[in-house]
Amino acid sequence: MARALALNVGANTNEPGFRGPRYPDGTFDFLPIPETEPAENVPTYGDLNPHLRFDVPESAWGTPVHLDPEFAEYPCAERYTYGDPYGVKAKPVLELQAGDFLYFYATLERVGAEVGEPNWGASVIGEFHLARDPVSGEAYHDLPEEERAAFASNAHVKREEMDARALVLGDSSSELYERAVPLSDGTEANRLVTELSEDSGKGPWWRRPLRFEGRNAERFRDAVRSRSPSANGS
Repeated sequence: MARALALNVGANTNEPGFRGPRYPDGTFDFLPIPETEPAENVPTYGDLNPHLRFDVPESAWGTPVHLDPEFAEYPCAERYTYGDPYGVKAKPVLELQAGDFLYFYATLERVGAEVGEPNWGASVIGEFHLARDPVSGEAYHDLPEEERAAFASNAHVKREEMDARALVLGDSSSELYERAVPLSDGTEANRLVTELSEDSGKGPWWRRPLRFEGRNAERFRDAVRSRSPSANGS
């Protein structure tokens, strides 16, 4: 049975100081975080801005972005790749295998929230169906050139020094959703977190990897697909 893991990604109030929006119909604009390391051939927020419904603050247009995760249908992207240099995420990622699912969730600003309602929430914004076992940073350097090439467009590989501890390649059924699937309004996690994940939903759960095991991984997958019309082309 395929396993599932969900990771927090994307712009937030710390980096770059604003969140992407989630609109009342569930559509959204995904925004990556800024690139903080020297890197080659990376886009800026200004490059992304014409492709978004959200107008990125002009003061950020010249800032390079860390386009990770990379969704093939996203502006300036080529493939479905993800890398992470931090053990807290890399460790559970490396426990996945080909055929497992890696989900990505982001904290998004709720456009049109009513007075008294939380103005943000965490939502699942896309998924990878793993095309191969994840690759550790050490193993990456030993891959044949043609296998390394599959990760060439990843933001960590574009850095002057490839610093990912884990690299993931999604297959062609992976996707950035058209509509986000809410995990919370504000800090209060819904049942997708509290009943289906291994996380308690207490404290700053939205910063943590969310594991889904056994039948709960399948239930989570079914719930996400039913709530996002774009999931796997449905």
